[in-house]
Amino acid sequence: MMREPFIQKLVERPRMSRPFWAVLISFLGSLGFLLFQGGKLALMLFVIMLLLSIYLLLGQWSGIKRTQGTRTLTQVDHGGMLEAGSSLGVSIQLQIPGFWPMPYIFVKDRLYHKNGSELEFETTIVPDWRRRGQWEYKTPALRRGFYSFGSTECVTEDIFGLFEHSGSLKLPHSIVVLPQTIAIREWLQFHQMMKGTNHHSTTTRAVRETTQINGVREYIYGDRLSRIHWNATARTGTWKSKEFERESLPKTYLVLDRQLKGYEADLDQFELAVSVAASLFQYGASRSLALGLVSTGSDDVYYEPRPGQNQHKAVQQHFIHVEADGSYSLKQVLREKVQNFVPGSFVAIVTPLYGEPMVQIFGWLKQLQLNPCHMWLCGDTEGKDRWLKQLQSLGVTGYAVQSLQELPVVLGGRSG
Repeated sequence: MMREPFIQKLVERPRMSRPFWAVLISFLGSLGFLLFQGGKLALMLFVIMLLLSIYLLLGQWSGIKRTQGTRTLTQVDHGGMLEAGSSLGVSIQLQIPGFWPMPYIFVKDRLYHKNGSELEFETTIVPDWRRRGQWEYKTPALRRGFYSFGSTECVTEDIFGLFEHSGSLKLPHSIVVLPQTIAIREWLQFHQMMKGTNHHSTTTRAVRETTQINGVREYIYGDRLSRIHWNATARTGTWKSKEFERESLPKTYLVLDRQLKGYEADLDQFELAVSVAASLFQYGASRSLALGLVSTGSDDVYYEPRPGQNQHKAVQQHFIHVEADGSYSLKQVLREKVQNFVPGSFVAIVTPLYGEPMVQIFGWLKQLQLNPCHMWLCGDTEGKDRWLKQLQSLGVTGYAVQSLQELPVVLGGRSG
């Protein structure tokens, strides 16, 4: 029983490489030649092998294992965020301590996505006389999600290429890639889907205020004299304006279809779906509209319609990591969530589905006194007009979106 750990240690002991044995045998051979033969030639060969062996031995203390460095990210904001489809600029500065000559350094950097995918970047740099090196590279266009950098590996060899020495340094950095969005100037038919044709524009309706004072806010240049809150202005010494309550709007829900079956043929369509949903929420936040979200996949996300930046930030965080990983059909998801919807609410469904399954869903939603809208991720260009006409006959507004750039146009405006 006592022999087993000893045998295990012998097995686990690292074996010497072939170059090591070759150098050792050459050194011992030159030493034997000097001892048994003698002469100037034997002495010269021994001195050469001695110097070569010392040089190769000192490679163990080359300093590569104690490499220091910094990583700098460009084309990213101070919060470590950039938009999907953008490239990230990376600059790495290295400093290798010691004095052992280095002909070159092979450097490898890794960028990990939260879903497990990995991007590798590698190059060869020649350090200067102060043993410093710099490497700059650009990533390909990144998809949305959370990214983090792994350890940076540094490898060098002796001038003969016999022995390899490696080290690594940790330069922790993480970035967040937001879904790609596009500015929507106006959604001209939004008021028709929500309240009919009695109002002139969504924006006017959305910002219409009551006469009920809701609080005090900072003065904004252009506020009317009647809005100034004189008591608060006198008390604080800065201009204050009255904040009035806004008229309530019917609740608006955005439904993101995450069923994997609907996107298996083209996962880029799901990226378009997320971008469309994120753009609509951005539009709502800029106009103080209360938007809710239904998103069911491996996780079950439901946000009640509420205005404000806190709601927008929470939804934005969800859009960063959301995936098409749902096993439930769109109809099953709606059957579970629709009980929370108030009659008269507007329900915009972002999905690539169309045809009879969607006809059934829209008919059922209308029976529940809801106002549905189809944000169709159009992959079938031939049936585009036919499906939109069928939606019109059902009294449902539909938009065929083939690319994110088309979204502001199909909504009735131009990108802002």
